[in-house]
Amino acid sequence: MDVRLIAATNRDLESAIASNAFRKDLYYRLNVVSLAMPPLRDRREDIPLLARHFVAKHGKKANRRLAGLSPEALACLEAYDWPGNVRELENLIERAVVLGSTDLIIPEDLPEAVLDAPAVSEAPGGYHQTVREEKKRAILAALSQSGGNFTDAAKLLGVHPNYLHRLVRNLGLREAVKKAPGD
Repeated sequence: MDVRLIAATNRDLESAIASNAFRKDLYYRLNVVSLAMPPLRDRREDIPLLARHFVAKHGKKANRRLAGLSPEALACLEAYDWPGNVRELENLIERAVVLGSTDLIIPEDLPEAVLDAPAVSEAPGGYHQTVREEKKRAILAALSQSGGNFTDAAKLLGVHPNYLHRLVRNLGLREAVKKAPGD
């Protein structure tokens, strides 16, 4: 029998050995080849490649033909801090594939936590912030014009009503929408 064991941890095992929280003999038995893998937030250049891989993987699994990620969605992914590392990225992409309604993953398909992350290199008034503000303005104008009717507002915007609801939620417009119809 030929057995290979791969073990991973995010703990400092040498410190754990010093404090008698990990067995020294087990450490030396396991530590034949040691690899340090930096967190995803420290290797942002990997995010596009991983995201595209997960879009292809989960698109195939969900039987959806996807063209990939929009530049805006990719910018959101690159700005996020990734406390859950690669597993969080994969789960997020799977969610976007399942919930998305276009042939691209767009920012509105991403969870609020990712959308709310400040852009790493974007100055106030930057491209993505301007696009986001313009989307908000267009949605509020359509809802105002339609008297608060989401179906009519969605027709004015040329989107599905469910997608409009998701945009309102993802862009943080719920409170503004509650106030707007009475204006």
